[in-house]
Amino acid sequence: MTTSSAQSEQMTERNPWPALWALVIGFFMILVDSTIVAVANPAIMSDLQTDINSVVWVTSAYLLAYAVPLLVTGRLGDRFGPKNVYLIGLVLFTGASLWCGLSGTVTMLIVARVFQGFGAALMTPHTMAVITRTFPPDRRGTAMGLWGAVAGVATLVGPLAGGLLVDSLGWEWIFIVNVPVGVIAFVMAWRLVPALPTNSHKFDIPGVILSAAGMFFLVFGIQEGSTYDWSGLVLASIAAGLVILGVFVWYQSWNRNEPLVPLSLFSDRNFSLANLAIMSMGFAITAMVLPLMFYTQAVRGMSPTTSALLLIPMAVLTGVFAPFVGRLVDRTHPRYIAGTGFLLFAIALGWLATVMTPQAQVWELLLPIGLIGFANACIWSPLAATATHNLEPQKAGAGAGVYNTTRQAGAVLGSAAMGALITARLAAGGVDGGGEESTIRQLPEFVREPFSTAMSESMWLPAAVLVVGFVCAVCFARPVRATHPARTDPNQAADPNQEADPDQEADTNQERALQD
Repeated sequence: MTTSSAQSEQMTERNPWPALWALVIGFFMILVDSTIVAVANPAIMSDLQTDINSVVWVTSAYLLAYAVPLLVTGRLGDRFGPKNVYLIGLVLFTGASLWCGLSGTVTMLIVARVFQGFGAALMTPHTMAVITRTFPPDRRGTAMGLWGAVAGVATLVGPLAGGLLVDSLGWEWIFIVNVPVGVIAFVMAWRLVPALPTNSHKFDIPGVILSAAGMFFLVFGIQEGSTYDWSGLVLASIAAGLVILGVFVWYQSWNRNEPLVPLSLFSDRNFSLANLAIMSMGFAITAMVLPLMFYTQAVRGMSPTTSALLLIPMAVLTGVFAPFVGRLVDRTHPRYIAGTGFLLFAIALGWLATVMTPQAQVWELLLPIGLIGFANACIWSPLAATATHNLEPQKAGAGAGVYNTTRQAGAVLGSAAMGALITARLAAGGVDGGGEESTIRQLPEFVREPFSTAMSESMWLPAAVLVVGFVCAVCFARPVRATHPARTDPNQAADPNQEADPDQEADTNQERALQD
């Protein structure tokens, strides 16, 4: 038996669930870190004496450093093993978290967040890659259901833990708390995640440079537009970003060796649509939290903890329904589930925008927030399962890297666009977006109405972007289901010396006999 066949048989006999549980702890920490910062933004502004635009860069710098390397970090997992790359990223993320907590200026915090984002980029693709390479296509929906449930729980734990930590210990502890969690995640991943077979890869350095430069110029131009009054320099930055990204796409099609983004992945209709849909989802999730937290704390006078408690219905409903949705994904056309989720999410954000007034009752806010939670459960696992269903095992890392990159690119654009929109709407309402505590955390009565209006108007932007995701979802094709889910070795195709089994319905014992 060849080495590759032996590795495949070993993976067949191994229960993939313990490895997945170990990996989702790190994934959970990344998601918590993304949501926990939004609750602390007013406190960071006050303590570091900065403005809204600068505090948005605390998030945008993280997301930008997170999004750009994802295209190559997925390949690193294919080349050096997803376990090894994941552990390196976990160490970097945990160390950068401590650095964030010790930062004394907003500039230092932004720099530390860049390193934290790069660590997250090393970790993220390999959760999905391990699912793709260890679970058969027709059982991935259940695994993705766990992935979606983790996202739902993180949505709850992040803001709630952030509120409690900011109120009791200070905003620094939203980062320091990652240190013990990171140590636990490292030990579990070291012990439980298997060493998967690797493939030789070349690395597209020009592609990395072009994608990084294009994203930076685009995000900088969008986010700084209001600060520089949409001057020629800002417009030139946006134009340069779009041109460079266009050159990047052309270069990927021209590169015949091993491009950073294998455009052949997009020949699969569902993969292409799922990537566009998850970009709109990343945009909406990141964009909606910022105005909501500023509204609850600056307009309603809620503490960070109380503001976070408003998100409990969203997180609970996502966590409860995601596993059930994951099981449905394996048996139901994805357009029905994901399309419903996108439509409900857009409706919920529009609903929330209409009730974000200084006089609104708390229950009026909780109803649309709860609907967002149910909608999220209908989106995460169907999109991920649909995107990865037809991926070949040797392309799992590249596919996961592309998918997570588009999600994070959407998040970067959502953060930048929302920062620019909030600044513009505040200026239109005659409200200063400075960093003084009296301006943000203790708004005078006469300022609350225009500030509230600016936040509610900003909420319509992610609602509009979700319509794109809805259109993509309803255009999904039904995935081709295997006749038997008993075929449990996803790595057979990676062995060039192994003959293909002509009978796809043969049971596992027959396959092993043929291999021997």
